[in-house]
Amino acid sequence: MSEARPAPAPARPVARSVAVVGGGWAGLAAAIASSQGGARVQLFESAPRLGGRARALGAAAGEPALDNGQHILIGAYAECLRLMRTVGVSPEQALLRLPLNLQFPDGSGLRLPRWPAPLDAVAGILRAGGWQWADRLSLLQATLRWHWAGFECPPGSSVLDLCQGIRPRVMADLLEPLCVSALNTPIGQASGQVFLRVLRDALAGGSGSSHLLLPRTDLSALWPEAAGRWLQSQGQSVLCGRRVQTLRRLDDGRWQVDLGEPAGFQSSTAFDQLILACPPGEASRLLEQAQGLTEGHQRPVQRFCQHARALRFEAIATVYAQAPGLRLPTPMLALRPSAEAPAQFVFDRGQLGGPRGLLAFVVSASDTDRDALTAQVLRQGETALAPLGLRHLNWQQTVVEKRATFACTPGLQRPQQAILTGLQACGDYCEGPYPATLEGAVLSGSASGRAAAMGWV
Repeated sequence: MSEARPAPAPARPVARSVAVVGGGWAGLAAAIASSQGGARVQLFESAPRLGGRARALGAAAGEPALDNGQHILIGAYAECLRLMRTVGVSPEQALLRLPLNLQFPDGSGLRLPRWPAPLDAVAGILRAGGWQWADRLSLLQATLRWHWAGFECPPGSSVLDLCQGIRPRVMADLLEPLCVSALNTPIGQASGQVFLRVLRDALAGGSGSSHLLLPRTDLSALWPEAAGRWLQSQGQSVLCGRRVQTLRRLDDGRWQVDLGEPAGFQSSTAFDQLILACPPGEASRLLEQAQGLTEGHQRPVQRFCQHARALRFEAIATVYAQAPGLRLPTPMLALRPSAEAPAQFVFDRGQLGGPRGLLAFVVSASDTDRDALTAQVLRQGETALAPLGLRHLNWQQTVVEKRATFACTPGLQRPQQAILTGLQACGDYCEGPYPATLEGAVLSGSASGRAAAMGWV
C-alpha cells in the first residue's frame, strides 16, 4: 500500500499593493494601516519632508526649528495617541498634558482641575475667574441642554445658534476662543453639529479626555518623521520630493502613477489600490486629468471634485517673537482679540522644548496682510503681556498657512472617501465627524488604509 501524501499547503494570498499620494498626517496614517493589513505600500510626497500642514520649517544652522502652525491635541484624540505609540513615540514624553486651560494674562477665564469628567467641567465653571454667578449659571444651563440633547442639533445650526442665553462674558472668554481654535471658523459661521461633537468627546469622553496635549518638540519630530522611519523599517517605500503628475487606470482596475520626466509612468508597477491623501485641490487635479477612466467612472469622480472644489478655506497665521527673560504663567494663554489685535492665543515655546523667551502668537481665521498683521500682533503682545513683565518683543518670523483648514460651516457637504473601486481619498476635509484637526486627518487615513489593505473598495 502506498503511503498517503500530505495535502498541498494552500497558496498564500498575494499581498495587495497600495499607492498613497501625500505624506501628511492622513497619508502616513493610511500607509501605516495598509502596512499593518499586509499590503505593500509606496508613499509619494511632493515636499522634501513629511508632515503636510503640521510639520517643522527648515531652520538655518544655530536657529530653532519653527513649526508652520501651533497644533495642539486633546486627550480625546485616541487615534493620534495610538499611532504615536505604534511608531515608537511616547505620548507621555512627547506631549505636555495639562487640564483644559483658557486663562488670560490677568488670570481670568476657565481652568479645569484634574478631576474626573464631568466633575472637572462643573468645578471649572463654578471657579472661573472674573465671572459673575449669572455668567456661570448661563453656561451650566447651556451645557446641560446640550447634554440632554445628546450633543446633537439641527444640521443648519451655527455655534452662535447653540449659545443663545449664554452671557457675553462667557462668550468672549470661552465659547469664541474655543470655537475658533477647534473649527478655525468664526462663531456665527461655524457648524454647531461639529462643535458639539468635539465638546462631547472632550467633556464626556472619560477621564483626561478634555486635557490639552501640547507638543514638547517640533511637529516633524512629534510624529511624521517617526512614522516615515517605521514604514521603511517594515520594508515599505517612502519617496519625498516626488510630485505625482498624472494617474492612469488600467483595464484590470489597477492604477499607475506618473512622476513626470524622466521617470514617467512606473510601467513595472501597477497598484491594486490608490489613496489620494493630498490636498483637495491637488486630488481634484489628478482625478480630472487621470487617463483610462471610462464613462461610468465620470459621475463619481465629478461628484468628488465638485464637493472638493466647493470647500472654502481659512488661513492660520503664527507670529514668532522673542521676549527676552519672559516666562508665561502657563505654556499657553488666551488673548482678547479685536480688529486691531487679532491674536487669540500665545504659546511659550520655551516651556515646550524651544529656546527661552520664544513666543508664538496664533491668529486663526486670519485674513489680514502679513506685514500689517505682524505689526498688529506685536503691539497686541506688548500690551497684553506688559503686566507679566514684558518690556518689548523682537520679531522673528511670521508664518501664514493660507489654506490651513476648510471653513467648517453648517450643513457642509464634504467629499466622500470612497470614489471608485480601488480608489479612495482621505484627509481632514473628507466626510467625517471632526473639523480640520490632526485627529480628523488620522482617523480618515487609518480608515482608508484598512479598507485598501482588505480590498473593501
